[in-house]
Parts: sequence; C-alpha cells; structure tokens
Amino acid sequence: MNCQCGEIVTPGLLDVFDARQWLIDAAMPLDAVEEVTLEQAAGRVLAETVVAPLDMPGVDNSAMDGYALRLADYQATPGGEGLPVLQRVPAGAGVLLLPQGGCARIFTGAPVPMGADIVVPQERVTLNQRGHIHLKGGLVVGANIRRQGEETRIGTSLLAAGTFLDAASIALLASHGINAVTVKRRLRVALLSTGDELIAPGTVRSPGQVYDSNRAMLNVLLAQAQCDVLDLGVIADSPQSLHQAFEHAQTVADVVMCTGGVSVGEEDHVRPVIEQRGGLHFHGVAMKPGKPFAFGYLGAELSSSTPLIALPGNPVASLVGWQLLALPFIHAMQGRDVAALQRYPVKAGFSQRGPQGRCELLRVVLDWSQRVPVAQLAGGQGSHMLSAASQAHGYLMINPATQVTEGSSYHYYPLNQFAA
Repeated sequence: MNCQCGEIVTPGLLDVFDARQWLIDAAMPLDAVEEVTLEQAAGRVLAETVVAPLDMPGVDNSAMDGYALRLADYQATPGGEGLPVLQRVPAGAGVLLLPQGGCARIFTGAPVPMGADIVVPQERVTLNQRGHIHLKGGLVVGANIRRQGEETRIGTSLLAAGTFLDAASIALLASHGINAVTVKRRLRVALLSTGDELIAPGTVRSPGQVYDSNRAMLNVLLAQAQCDVLDLGVIADSPQSLHQAFEHAQTVADVVMCTGGVSVGEEDHVRPVIEQRGGLHFHGVAMKPGKPFAFGYLGAELSSSTPLIALPGNPVASLVGWQLLALPFIHAMQGRDVAALQRYPVKAGFSQRGPQGRCELLRVVLDWSQRVPVAQLAGGQGSHMLSAASQAHGYLMINPATQVTEGSSYHYYPLNQFAA
C-alpha cells in the first residue's frame, strides 16, 4: 500500500509507505528475554510459543442451564410420561454416571454425566406433577454439550512467539493454569529534545522560549508501547552537546529517539552530527506534517550500531512521525507482528486546496449526525497546533495535487489503531 504519489513527490523525499516498510524491514528484534508472572505480563511480547498443557474444555460440559439425558431414553418412555430427575450436577462436580431411565438437572459449565448425549435448555422443559420432564421443540443429539478438547488439545500451540499479551491472551493463559511466561525484554529507548528555546513545563517562560511538549508526549507514547524510557532531557543546539548526548545514549539504549534540529537550517545540527557519529539511512519523507523525519544509526559498524529515529521539532509533525513511522519500527524491534494500517473511505464535509508534492494528513473529527460518517476539520492544521491533534478522531490522507471537495471520499485512518 502506498499513497500513489511516487511520481509526483518533492524530489529527494521518500514515499511515506516506502519509509514505513523500510523501517519495519530494518528493525532487528531484541534477543534478550526474561520470565515474568502472569500479573506482570500485560503488554509484553511472548518470546516463545506457549503449548497447551490441557485439553480445553477438560471434560464434556454443559453450555446451558437445563437437563442432561439420553435422548433414546426420553423417546422410549411409555405414553410420553417423560423422565424423572434422578441427579443434580452443579459446576465443579465430578464426572458422574447418568442413571438408567432418568435425567440430570445440570448447570452451565458442569460436567455432562457419562451416558448423556444431549442437554436441553431449561426454558424448553416443563415438569409434570410427578416431577417428570417434558420437552418442547426439536431435539438433536449432541446439542448444548461442549466437547472435551473442542477448543484446544494438549500439546497444540496456544499462543505463538511474538504475540502481544493483551487481556484476552492473558485470560487464555490463565484458563490453562499457566502463571509465568517467557517474554522479550523491554526495549530501552533514550529520549532527548534539542533546542535552546525549550524549557520545562512549570518554569517561568521568557519571550521566545517554548515549553517542551514533545518530550512529555513521547514519554507517554513510549511508555504505552511498553518501552523503558531513559529521558536525557533537553540538549543545547550545539554540535558538541549533541556529540556528548549521542555518545552516552548509544551506550545505554537499544534505540535513540530525538526531536528537533533535524531540518536543514543553519541551527539544525542533528543531521550532521548523526552522519559524523554513524550515518543516515534516509532523511525526508513526503508527508505533511512530518517531512524532516530521519532514520539513521550511531556507531562505526552498522551491524553493531544503535538505531536512531529523529523526529521533527513541530509537535504535530513529531506525533504523526511517531504514529506512522516510529511506532511500527518499535513494534518490530520488540518482536511483535506489525499490523497493516487500517483505512476506509470517508466523505469530506469541507473543501480546500490540495497539497503539493507531499501527501497531507488532515486532522479530522467524524460527524455522525447524518447516520454515515462525514469528516470535518478538527481545527487549525498547522504542524505546531496541538489543539486540533488533541481533538481529532483520525486522519484524512490527501494525495499531492488532489483537491479536497466536499462530498467526495478520501482514505480515513482512525487514530485508535496507533494506541500502541
């Protein structure tokens, strides 16, 4: 999948989907593993395939509250007098033998007595004055019985290596009595911002200074992605400071991530320092916002180097770069399967001039008042405007030289797919 803009992008810029695939292919998954308890496993990535230690279900059990019986016994009752209830089987009981010529009152999850071949839901059963059951509706042998091993058999694969452990997968492990798993070690990411103008939130701001929102944002995003963050703070706009910061970062982290200073201005020192300390795989992506995105490495030998992701300084550009490009790289480094981007057509509720030379990601909200979604701009679209980004439901991706026309459909990418 690409934005179909390869022929008309600004020269020297990489197509956004080509850049995404480049990053995924370049990622070298961590080898280090550790064992954690199930309580500690949420959000971790399995390092080894887990094999089922049990049949699931462990025995034939009832899918309903009702009555377990042998259908032939019921059909053979003289004069349709029904079957007496001779047994009661609650959940947690052992496997019993069904009495000849009778039935068992049974509850959901309880073992089906040996000899029974059907469970009839209680709402289809009436009891006569003698306490014999009478059944309504069609009867099929095997109905409402969960067979032993119908979900999983002992020795079959339960969860594959690379599985992201969410609530459902942890519940599956718990249902098999598993209380510890081997997972990938957490990815260590060294994070730093560059810029003499940046100051920490909570301090007094002088004219020309800017609060550092990127580092606050990326700390959260990296934590949500189950990374251990080594926050190196704000680094001054000087080659010497950047050399020192990168030298330290590459020795303590699996990945280095920085924001700002990656463009081509006279005060943008990040790119030349990266090239001096390692190299760049690519610099510049044909997307708006996010064009200055760069991917490189720190170290003399490529095989033993530390990968580096340089995000733009404008906060929305940094956010978009994280979502579309950095996050799949992080997932691949963690050994996770990288999900394909989700998109579907949505009509625009506005018109505007199309982008030139780059795909544009418009921050939009979905209006459902007409029963079908219509995309409306979430606010100002400047790459420095976090207010629209904080309200947006997703992105409309507009190809270069494509006018946005009210009522026409464009690719919509929901933001919830980037929730790490």
